[in-house]
Amino acid sequence: MAFLFHKFQEAVKILAKSPTFARAREARHLQFEADINLLFLYTSYNRLGRNADEADAEEIIDMANKASLADQRKQVHENVHSQVTSFCGYMNDILLPDHKFKDNQATSPTTTSSSPENSGLGVAVGQNSPLQVDTAVPETKALQRAEVSQRLKDLMGYTLEVKPSQIPHEDAGKGLFLHGEANIGSVVTFYPGVVYSPASYPRIDAQNSHLITRYDGTVINAQPWGVGGESREIWDWTRLAEPKHTMQPDAKGSDGVERMLSKPLDETHVGGNREVLERRNPLAFAHFANHPAKGMVPNVMVCPYDFPLLEKDMRAYIPNVSFGNGEETDTRRLGSFRFKPWKSSNNEPDVPVLRTLVFVATRAICDEEVLLNYRLSNSEHIPSWYTPVEEED
Repeated sequence: MAFLFHKFQEAVKILAKSPTFARAREARHLQFEADINLLFLYTSYNRLGRNADEADAEEIIDMANKASLADQRKQVHENVHSQVTSFCGYMNDILLPDHKFKDNQATSPTTTSSSPENSGLGVAVGQNSPLQVDTAVPETKALQRAEVSQRLKDLMGYTLEVKPSQIPHEDAGKGLFLHGEANIGSVVTFYPGVVYSPASYPRIDAQNSHLITRYDGTVINAQPWGVGGESREIWDWTRLAEPKHTMQPDAKGSDGVERMLSKPLDETHVGGNREVLERRNPLAFAHFANHPAKGMVPNVMVCPYDFPLLEKDMRAYIPNVSFGNGEETDTRRLGSFRFKPWKSSNNEPDVPVLRTLVFVATRAICDEEVLLNYRLSNSEHIPSWYTPVEEED
């Protein structure tokens, strides 16, 4: 496997020096194409696994140079979705009493109403009408979040912890640390929180450092998620959880990611969307990843992930809810993974998706802090601690 890794690293270096990559540094949409190209290599390499051979590696490298952007995006999604499916299976094994992956919602449900004192994944948008319908919360094992995290590490090989960052400046605050080993191309963490479509673009407090956007204009606010919780809960839109942590302030710029720094909090509409979410999710901490200090290099990159909402058995482990009543939900054409031979297909049915973000490892990570290149470009708001990453490869 080491031989194949070096082959992929050489391919990445060649692609990084190509004219497409040079132009990508000057245009946002070309940067997106360049990122998808890298994500294609990284996630495909990861999916090859221990059964990979040189022919497989050569095929992927060849496809990375020839496949259309649409085909590469589709393959990246399928690669990521395969990992997310495995993660959800592990979580079900850990938390569900009968260890069954299917029929999650039928597992000894208890009917519960959200309480304003202990739940409410939402934004501070004023008053909301009372919730009218109860939602069943499946019974899960009475495990603390730390126990869930340790068991996930035992099954998957790694887990995450939030603790003081090792970045040497006073604004670094908390950082995200990976315990165990994650291979290149691994889905390391989810970016949790409230998802806004471009049509419901939020106007959010300039001091909120937990906003991130995708290239398609989708905005995710992780502030309500905070550091997670100790149970599986019903979440609604009636409260904003007070932040109990700090991280590097101002804007993130990766994946065309930007933070809104000048828009005041001024929301007048509250969505009625309610979801049962697993607050003990050990991987729902992408908003704690810091930018590397001078002389350090990032070890993850942003990857858009459109979670298919028809996957009901996995829904509790996707730490996001959409703003509004679901009318903004997007659709994407999703298909099955095909590797030998690899080809695109245009006859898959449309399925509703929740547009989210994950961070993917750009190299093997072992017992270290997770670092993301923020790619800040707004000269008016670049903080003093920010040092551009020298992208040599």
